[in-house]
Parts: sequence; structure tokens; C-alpha cells
Amino acid sequence: MSATASKIGAIGLVSVPSTDQDRSIEFYESLGFEKRTDIPFGEKYRWVEVYPPSGPTGIALAPPMEGGPTGGVQTGIILNTDDIDGAHGHLRSLGVDVDAEVARMGDPVPPMFWFRDPDGNSLLIVEQS
Repeated sequence: MSATASKIGAIGLVSVPSTDQDRSIEFYESLGFEKRTDIPFGEKYRWVEVYPPSGPTGIALAPPMEGGPTGGVQTGIILNTDDIDGAHGHLRSLGVDVDAEVARMGDPVPPMFWFRDPDGNSLLIVEQS
């Protein structure tokens, strides 16, 4: 099967477990994300999506699945910046749980650091040249 035969065109959303969606919305908005969707679904849930200022892929802040992890998840999400030191300093100034230093491993690996959301879920920020 060729890649075009699958009809998958893009990654639209990634999901991150959130035990307190309002707290998560506030956190991601403090990072410059924009809440684009916040609607009820099912009998007791909300569907919440936040997006970075540019780029088409958002993060769904979803209640943890029954029996699933409630936080501390290695999300696999990589966010890009053109100023790694500025991003690191800005997140630190907001009181975000970030790595103590930017990791600099040398070419071809770009500078990067991890940060954690209020539920302890880890995301990576990488400088793109």
C-alpha cells in the first residue's frame, strides 16, 4: 500500500491526560497556546483543544482514561522554537517545571530541553535552525 493510498493527510491532534482541564487550559495559555475548542461531550466530559500560535496540530486536554495513567506521561510531543535559550528562560520565569539547563549535545543534535505540565506530563522543546 502506498502512502497516498492510506488517505491520511496530517496529524491533527495529540492527546495529553489532564486531571484538571481548567488548570491545564490556564497553563497552556500561559505558554502562548490558544484554546480553540471547549465543548461538553458525553454525560460528564469536556473536549478541550489548545494550539500553539502557529502550526496546524493541537493538543487535546483529555480526562485520563479509566485505569490509564493520570499524569507523569512521556508524551512524545516535540515543540519547535527558533530561540531555545529564550524559550527556556521564558518558561522558567513563568515557574514552569523545566530542565535546569538546555541540553547541547553537538551537531547534528539540536539544542533541547524538557518541561512538564501541571500533571507532570513531559514535552520536549527543540531549536530549529
